[in-house]
Amino acid sequence: MKPTARYRWFVVGVFFVFMLLHQADKLLIGPLTTPIMEYFQIDEAQMGVVFSGAILVGGIFYPLWGYLYDRFARAKLLALASLIWGATTWLSALAKSFGVFVITRASTGIDDASYPGLYSLISDYFPPKTRGKVYGLLQIASPLGYMIGMVLAITLTQLIHWQGIFILTGSLGIVLAAVIFTTVKEMPRGGSEPELENIEQHTHYRFEWKTALGLFRKKSLLLLFTQGFFGVFPWQVITFWFFRYLETERGFNPNQVLITMVIAVLFLAAGYPIGGALGDYLFKRNVRGRLIVSAFGVITGALLLWFSLSIPENNTLFFTISMAITAIFIPFAAPNVLSTVYDVTLPEVRSTANSVQNMIEQGGSAVAPALAGLIAVNSSLKDAILIICVGAWILCFLFFLGAIYLLPRDIRDLRQQLAQRAEKERMALSQGKLNDQLVSAPAQD
Repeated sequence: MKPTARYRWFVVGVFFVFMLLHQADKLLIGPLTTPIMEYFQIDEAQMGVVFSGAILVGGIFYPLWGYLYDRFARAKLLALASLIWGATTWLSALAKSFGVFVITRASTGIDDASYPGLYSLISDYFPPKTRGKVYGLLQIASPLGYMIGMVLAITLTQLIHWQGIFILTGSLGIVLAAVIFTTVKEMPRGGSEPELENIEQHTHYRFEWKTALGLFRKKSLLLLFTQGFFGVFPWQVITFWFFRYLETERGFNPNQVLITMVIAVLFLAAGYPIGGALGDYLFKRNVRGRLIVSAFGVITGALLLWFSLSIPENNTLFFTISMAITAIFIPFAAPNVLSTVYDVTLPEVRSTANSVQNMIEQGGSAVAPALAGLIAVNSSLKDAILIICVGAWILCFLFFLGAIYLLPRDIRDLRQQLAQRAEKERMALSQGKLNDQLVSAPAQD
């Protein structure tokens, strides 16, 4: 049964709240970096290991989550992921030594790898032409979650300490597990594709290794995977180190940090739906449109970040304005890359495709926080942020150019495969009706 528009947006709302609070929990460690370092008496290099541990564990678990999502009910698995989020966050809050904290904080990466099933399920609620906007809206949760985490860190650390904040956010994960389990319905894979959306599917396609391995024969997808290896370096560095950069190298007091980061995060949040909407708009006119928006976003973000960090430390207002403008362009690629991955992959391996992409991203970027910490110890956080972010975005721009050139053929191949499936379903339906007529026809003398 096709879901109503109201229910579809209800599901988007549930997933938005899940992502918002999960991202707040995941990214909370950035604003809490200083009190955690003081509690365990560690330096930037050791803290970088904490950051990298969760990223590395997430990268390892992506293939497993992708396989499970393409084999079993995605909604129930997402409820399990939310439960794991709550449990592992509680464990990290209870750690009394730095070694235990590294291990328990790394375990929070297990549920960080759970998003491919969410995006795959949403792709079966919404058709290709609108997915960029929907993904853009959902991905607003990441910067807003960071902002919520930042507000919690600034307002509650003195009251309940950083451990109490983790216990609070972990408890919310357990509550959301129950909400997702009881309210979100599973959908047939591929049901929203134009070729299949008005056809009653008799064949239910599931994960097969042959289909999954076929992902690596799609040249545009390989380039997107490769750019992903470098593309998350900047996100990890900014997420985990920018708060401390403002505190220690630009000399911002807590109020200045809060104001600057809130403004930047709000503009960053706006960039997701703007980028997704632009991608959808151009995609309807040219299948390369989404990747054109992605390439424009990364190269513009690189140039503006370099300019912003070059502004003198005493010019706080100009720096804040410049960072806000920079933040708009940084997320342009996120909803468009995800939509493009689904534009070239079969529905039954979309979680796997997204998981492979994220595994490559996490595997590469897992070293980014630790690398930034090492550069900061030997030079400065400013140098660490610029070297890693600008360098990575320039490489991403080059890989996007290659993917733009190769994309049309891979999209055409997918649409042909879906059209063949639709024809097969029509023939099966026609044969079934013919058999029913023969069975019900009156006997002839």
